[in-house]
Amino acid sequence: DVQLVESGGGSVQAGGSLRLSCVASSSTASYCMAWFRQAPGKEREGVASIGWTLKPWYADYDLGRFTISQDAAEKTTFLQMNSLRPEDTAMYYCAAGVRCGLVVADFAYWGQGTQVTVS
Repeated sequence: DVQLVESGGGSVQAGGSLRLSCVASSSTASYCMAWFRQAPGKEREGVASIGWTLKPWYADYDLGRFTISQDAAEKTTFLQMNSLRPEDTAMYYCAAGVRCGLVVADFAYWGQGTQVTVS
């Protein structure tokens, strides 16, 4: 099993930026790493994912504002978020799974989440 710890969330004004980090307890080389988010009263939805091919997957609403990346040596996955909007407000979760994409059910390991609030 792999444990995931997110950080980097916070409160920003619309148009601002945040960089989320997800540190894994062990190598993520055999996993697809992803970011999901969940707003109050809404279902959890995929934001971005990246696997061993380093091919990223993005949700349609990212519109080029979000970038997922990895530092394999540091076992860390990042989500750079620019031009943030109030509708981006949510709890953001890091996840690890064996199938890349943005489907919640494909990811077996989850962090506790980090809150992002855009006003």
